[in-house]
Amino acid sequence: MQREQLTNLVGAGNALDDPNLLSAYSRDHSFTPTRQPTFVVKPSNVDQVKELIKLAVETQTPLIPVSSGEPRFRGDTVPRMGGTIVDMSSMKEIKVVDRKERVAMIEPGVTFGQLQPALASEGLRLPTPLCPRATKSVVASCLEREPHIIPKYHLDHSDPLLCNEIVFGTGDVFRTGDAVGPGTIEEQQAAGRFQKVPYGLQMNVNQIIQGAQGSFGIVTWSTVRCEVLPRLQEPFLAGSEDLAQLLELAYRMVRQRLGDEIFILNATHLALLIGRDTEETGRLKAELPTWNLVFCIAGYQHRPEGRIDYQEKDIFEIAKNLGVPIQETLCGVSAERVLDRAANPSPEPYWKLRGGGGCQDIPFISPMEKVPGLVEVMKQEAATSRFPLSNLGVYIQPVCQGHGHHCEFSLFYDAGDETERTRTRDLYLSSAGALMDQGAFFSRPYDLLAERVINRDAASRDALRTLKAIFDPDNIMNPGKLCF
Repeated sequence: MQREQLTNLVGAGNALDDPNLLSAYSRDHSFTPTRQPTFVVKPSNVDQVKELIKLAVETQTPLIPVSSGEPRFRGDTVPRMGGTIVDMSSMKEIKVVDRKERVAMIEPGVTFGQLQPALASEGLRLPTPLCPRATKSVVASCLEREPHIIPKYHLDHSDPLLCNEIVFGTGDVFRTGDAVGPGTIEEQQAAGRFQKVPYGLQMNVNQIIQGAQGSFGIVTWSTVRCEVLPRLQEPFLAGSEDLAQLLELAYRMVRQRLGDEIFILNATHLALLIGRDTEETGRLKAELPTWNLVFCIAGYQHRPEGRIDYQEKDIFEIAKNLGVPIQETLCGVSAERVLDRAANPSPEPYWKLRGGGGCQDIPFISPMEKVPGLVEVMKQEAATSRFPLSNLGVYIQPVCQGHGHHCEFSLFYDAGDETERTRTRDLYLSSAGALMDQGAFFSRPYDLLAERVINRDAASRDALRTLKAIFDPDNIMNPGKLCF
């Protein structure tokens, strides 16, 4: 693939090979080995993406899709075999926001920092992951199945993703669910259809592209399910030294559809999330309870006060029976402040980098009853590696209306200290293996873990490779990732 060919496709200003720019795409905050791409291209429409993929097939050039801005963490956008970065950030149009249908159609360059204000102006919101980066692509977040913090709106792991337009590694353009037709997208919308049904007649293609790390094709737009903005909100905190106690409270709330935002953080995670400076963060780490449940009761358009009142009474009754005190303030921190930070994009610097400049996440899914045991496994692994427990963040999120729990351990370290970096890398690998042995399900394996996780199930690995051969037979889409 030559520069002239790329320039003819996307224009001179969108085919780049500046060494500093290439260096920025050659690495991220993960432990993935660096590898510099040859070019960075920025397409502006689906036709350019289609032609770019056809050119890549002809020249056997790897393409690595990227849509989120820095900082990046998982190694999925670091080239494994060189090639060309396809930066989708120029495609940042919010095509549709429809309040009645509670749906938005967005391009992959649309970030949380861009989308949430646009939705709020229409009285809507998108359930978001915990304090996402302002530069994080909403489409990328949905494709990676990042859990959001309102479990009652989390029907399955694909939420809130609906329909997509994809250009596969064959160069074919495909639309999922009812976006496939009949008629063009414009004709469908004129008829009152807003691409809300993600399932096709024979198969759910969304399940193929989600979690694939760009190894099947490039998504050029998605529809996402939105929710109505509440008129009133009453956030609360509950602290405890007993994780099982808070898990039970959260479980009962979710199963009875009480509350909106519900999640659990350990003291380290909560301190880094809300600490205004190093001094306050250190104080909160020392003073906060070991485990902290954050939840919010919301009232909507009709009788918001009454809705909040009955939920508050029910939740307080459950908490009383479990012996959990509920408060509006913990250690000088208000629940309102925690909710504001958790439900909105992070200010700079990104909050996970405030613990020394380095962070390695270990995300997995577990049944509720296994969570405390898996936390102990992680603590034992950290102790064996002499990793300070004060640098271990824990985030627990009920998902799928309480039918499972997303667990995320964050290892915070000094990125400028090579000894710390090596120790953290070794702990990352050893703890992931120990967690898998105890039943942790790594549904989104990244970087150094991908091969270890996928090779544990030969049948699934072979099925993935069969799909890869169908949708990307020339292996040009992000080769070297997962099991490809």
